[in-house]
Amino acid sequence: MTVLLVNGSPHEHGCTDTALKHTASVLEEQGVHTEIFWIGNKPISGCIGCGACKKGLGKCCIDDVVNEFVLKAAETDGYIFGSPVHYAAIGGAMGAFMDRAFYSGGKSMAFKPAAGVVSCRRGGASAAFDQLNKYFTINQMPVVASTYWNNVFGAMPGEAAQDAEGLATMRNIGKNMAWLLHCIEAGQA
Repeated sequence: MTVLLVNGSPHEHGCTDTALKHTASVLEEQGVHTEIFWIGNKPISGCIGCGACKKGLGKCCIDDVVNEFVLKAAETDGYIFGSPVHYAAIGGAMGAFMDRAFYSGGKSMAFKPAAGVVSCRRGGASAAFDQLNKYFTINQMPVVASTYWNNVFGAMPGEAAQDAEGLATMRNIGKNMAWLLHCIEAGQA
């Protein structure tokens, strides 16, 4: 079993990465392989609505990190998408990434469990968290919950690493994702 954790921050080793690595360590302890996929800090175009991905191309006509992710997503059992909060929403690059990844590769993610994680300095976490969850529910993906909103607080990675409540929430996401994946595996057997 593999969980792909998507780091939607322009900072590869920022607060979002801190949260994802914490969750990944719990998944690994539970026997689930993990990979962190950083979307990078280069511009990501939004969807241009051309429909090429639905006309047999099987990928987005804009060849960038989205197509790389969609290939990996087809071979993955679960997903955790992490984003920083910008103006009470997920980051712009992450929004463009999610739109195109779900439009062009949503079929390979449907019915697989997913969780959203956000990192913020102070406010806007619940709105951004809700925005991520909409991708999952629209795509018929079981949403993996924790014991609170899936967020960590901090402006710098060291601050996020000190958010005890946020890190406990990340641990619970890892435990709950592993539990659901093991249940799915048992059911398929």
